[in-house]
Amino acid sequence: MSENSVIHAEKLNLVFQTNDGSVHALKDIDLTINKGDFVSFIGPSGCGKTTFLRVIADLEQPTGGTITVNGMTPQQAREARAYGYVFQASGLYPWRTIAGNIKLPLEIMGYSKEEQDKRVEQVLELVELGSFGKKYPWQLSGGMQQRASIARALSFDADILLMDEPFGALDEIVRDHLNEQLLALWARTEKTIGFVTHSIPEAVYLSTKIVVMSPRPGRIADVIESPLPKERPLEIRDSKEFLEVAARVRDGLRAGHLDD
Repeated sequence: MSENSVIHAEKLNLVFQTNDGSVHALKDIDLTINKGDFVSFIGPSGCGKTTFLRVIADLEQPTGGTITVNGMTPQQAREARAYGYVFQASGLYPWRTIAGNIKLPLEIMGYSKEEQDKRVEQVLELVELGSFGKKYPWQLSGGMQQRASIARALSFDADILLMDEPFGALDEIVRDHLNEQLLALWARTEKTIGFVTHSIPEAVYLSTKIVVMSPRPGRIADVIESPLPKERPLEIRDSKEFLEVAARVRDGLRAGHLDD
C-alpha cells in the first residue's frame, strides 16, 4: 500500500443474508485508490458497484477482508467527515432553498452561521450556481439540482467525493455538460473521486482509473489506468486513444459475463 493511498481494500467480501439464502455481493476485492485519483466503477446491474461505494462510506459492513479510508476504518472515516456522498437522486429538501439545502450538513456539524454562509457562497460558485442560492429545488432543472447536490457534498471540504450514478437520469446533452463541469471541478479541488456509472463513454471520459466489475458475485474483472491527458475536451471521445480504452472496458464487461 503506497503512502498516497486513500482507499485500500484487500480480499474484501460482502455476503448478504436474505430469505432466499445468501447473496455474495462482493468477492475478493483488491483495490487501491490514490490521492487525487478519479476512479469510475462500471459493470452490469447487481455487480456490486454501489455496494462497494457504500462500504467505503460505512453504509454497508463487509463480512470478510479489510478496507481502510484515509488510513482509518470506514466508521472512523465517516465520523471524521472524510467524504461527501452524492446519490443518484439529488435528495434536496423541497421546503429549503438551495442555500438552505447546502447548509444542512454544516448545521449538523455545528459550524457558525458566518462560516456556513461563507462556505455556501464558495461551493455555489464552484458548481456555477452562484445566483441560485435563494431558489427552491423545484425552480431548478434536474442537472442544476444535481450540481446543488454536489455543492452540498463539497460544503464541508472532505478529501473524498463518492458519487453513485449522479447523472444517470439526465439526458445526454445535459450529461455531457455536467461531465465537463465535473472534470473542471475535480481539477480545481483536487479531490479523490469514486464514481459509479453504467456508461462506458462517461467512465472513459472522466477517469484516471476505470474499475470493470463482473456480475454477482461482484469481482474486479479489470483495472484500466487511463492514458488520456488530464485536460479533456469532449472531442477527445473521437480520438484513437479514447476508443481503444472504451474497447478494453467493453471487452472486460463481456469477459466478466462469460466467466459468470
